[in-house]
Amino acid sequence: MVKMSLDPVQVMSGQVKELKVAPSSNGDSRESWEGKEEFDQDHLGLTTKPKPPKPENAVTVAVSSRVLFRTEREQKVFEQKGVEEYLRYQIEHENEPFAPGPAFPFVKALEAVNAHLRELYPQSEELFDIVLVTYNHAHVGIRLINTINHHNLFIERFCMTGGSSPIGYLKAWHTNLYLSADADKVREALAEGIAAATMFMPEKQTEVSQSQLRVAFDGDAVLFSDESERIFKAHGLDKFFEHERDHEDTLLDHGPLKGFLEALGKLQKKFYAKGQRLDCPIRTYLVTARSAASSGIRALKTLRAWGLEIDEALFLAGAPKGPMLEKIRPHIYFDDQMFHVEGAAEMGTIAAHVPYGIAQKYPKKNTSAGK
Repeated sequence: MVKMSLDPVQVMSGQVKELKVAPSSNGDSRESWEGKEEFDQDHLGLTTKPKPPKPENAVTVAVSSRVLFRTEREQKVFEQKGVEEYLRYQIEHENEPFAPGPAFPFVKALEAVNAHLRELYPQSEELFDIVLVTYNHAHVGIRLINTINHHNLFIERFCMTGGSSPIGYLKAWHTNLYLSADADKVREALAEGIAAATMFMPEKQTEVSQSQLRVAFDGDAVLFSDESERIFKAHGLDKFFEHERDHEDTLLDHGPLKGFLEALGKLQKKFYAKGQRLDCPIRTYLVTARSAASSGIRALKTLRAWGLEIDEALFLAGAPKGPMLEKIRPHIYFDDQMFHVEGAAEMGTIAAHVPYGIAQKYPKKNTSAGK
């Protein structure tokens, strides 16, 4: 099993590998975007970048600078020499772009989906909107902007808090998902009802799709509540199976990531409406250790009652998730157990930990019945 540091900004082990990501997805090319009505025009009438959508209309993904980019070196300066030396270092290196971090392929995939949506719905603001969130002082903003331009990202919204908590700002942005390297801030966001997860950099990086956003979810304590997991912890596996059979027509309560799956589903339906169900650039997966026959039906009935579609559902009956995720190659996988996050990362999958539910009391081993 891969050794993981609970400091998510550290590489799990070995050399840092170059991320293999989709090409720039701010548009296929400058020419392909010319003449689109959703673009701003400058005072000379020249086409510039597209307008960012209004937060209330968008699917807003807030990303910490420490997971969008690699900032380990700068973090060491801060920890060893203090804030003043850290700020001086950042200013001295502000023309040196940061390398891509674990959230980078995911953000590029979001932008690729936006490019498709703008082609189909030029006037619509139902798009992904990426907000860069950082505890940094505003002085560091110049290096971040330079890095964003270097990597040809379309991120117009920044939140630089100068060391203060960003959670209040996340609520003001109508944030649908928050990704961070700070587990404490992720827990704070979850407590405020904001879908959130802590990201980690795996030892190796699996190449991901350049044409389709792939998002994989665990079941219990991620999409669903931890109700069934609590039954297992308190009473064992047999009682868990009995409880699921007795309650198969009773919907599971929602978990912390249900709203984000719902937001993805709304965007998927925009592609379906244009006849693109079979080649939709968004694909979702349920990857659960539940058994299909003994406990899977309740999960599927819950999703159907919510009006949510999962493109693929994998019921693994306790088998390791890593090999399946290696085949899926998601841009991000959400799980509430570090055991499964480690297993996914060992196979090269970018995994994000959702610190929610009863499993947080059992962090060291695989004791999951549902998941």
